[in-house]
Amino acid sequence: MREESLLNPAIESEDELSLRPKRLDDFVGQDRVKERLRISIEAAAEEQRALDHVIFSGPPGLGKTTLANVIANELGVAIRVTSGPALERPGDLAAILSNLQPGDIFFIDEIHRLPRAVEEVLYPAMEDFKLDIVLGKGPTAQSIRLDLPRFTLVGATTRKGKVTAPLRDRFGIEEKLDYYQDHELADIVVRSASIIGVEIGRPAAEVLARRSRSTPRIANRLLARVRDYAVARADGDLNEEIAAAALDVFEVDPLGLDKVDRSILEALVLKFGGGPVGLSTLAIAVGEEPETVEDAYEPFLLQIGMINRTPRGRVATVHAYSHLGVEAPANTQTSLLD
Repeated sequence: MREESLLNPAIESEDELSLRPKRLDDFVGQDRVKERLRISIEAAAEEQRALDHVIFSGPPGLGKTTLANVIANELGVAIRVTSGPALERPGDLAAILSNLQPGDIFFIDEIHRLPRAVEEVLYPAMEDFKLDIVLGKGPTAQSIRLDLPRFTLVGATTRKGKVTAPLRDRFGIEEKLDYYQDHELADIVVRSASIIGVEIGRPAAEVLARRSRSTPRIANRLLARVRDYAVARADGDLNEEIAAAALDVFEVDPLGLDKVDRSILEALVLKFGGGPVGLSTLAIAVGEEPETVEDAYEPFLLQIGMINRTPRGRVATVHAYSHLGVEAPANTQTSLLD
């Protein structure tokens, strides 16, 4: 069975969910996105209308789901949450839409994975607030159109290019979330520590921030593990040295790379001579699904210049060789521009 990564587990824990900010004022980072959302929310509230449909894109863990809940809290409305893969049939979608109240938020995570039949039912619901239901089959089938309350669909995707153009065009607000700066992550760690009752100084918070892959979800997850280490091995003390020692135990290196990241780099460098190597082959070599490698690991490795994507496959850069302590061949790429 594949070992779950500390930095990219499949689901969030209850502790992680409890750390999510409830209002825009509590949400750290993404300042320009927040300001634009605040304007749209205030306008919708002033005019007593539903907010335009919103789609958030960006890598996992940056706050897309959190912002959907923040929007609902700011507007004082309910939120219904589901995901693209969970909506297998048009009837699944119809059951949710028909129970919404005016102004409610309907959040679909992984919206790029909606089945085509479900997506087609969603078009008139988003545009005209109408729901087309087909009763019966064959020559006796009848179509009924039902009125829906004016709701706001909030979609989230890690792969915006996979969202079909007809669906994407129906969103009035499109926002891309970017990776976080270290000082923002340190602020998040300090805030989260106060919520869970952990005393942490700024230097220790900055250690976690630097190893959090520019991602708040990972920062909070590392905080929980560092807290465990402090309780079990350091009498509850949590300073800069203890934070670094804890992260070393959990195999999160100073760049924020974990075992899977290093396995990817080692496969590229040691097994495939630096590449190029196809995604599927690379995924098999490290025991992960291709989609997991592409969505959960590659974005950060690309961001910090460890790998390049080429038409022929993935290629290790000189920085990857250096990080592994291996001498790079003379023709090794150093950046995406090579």
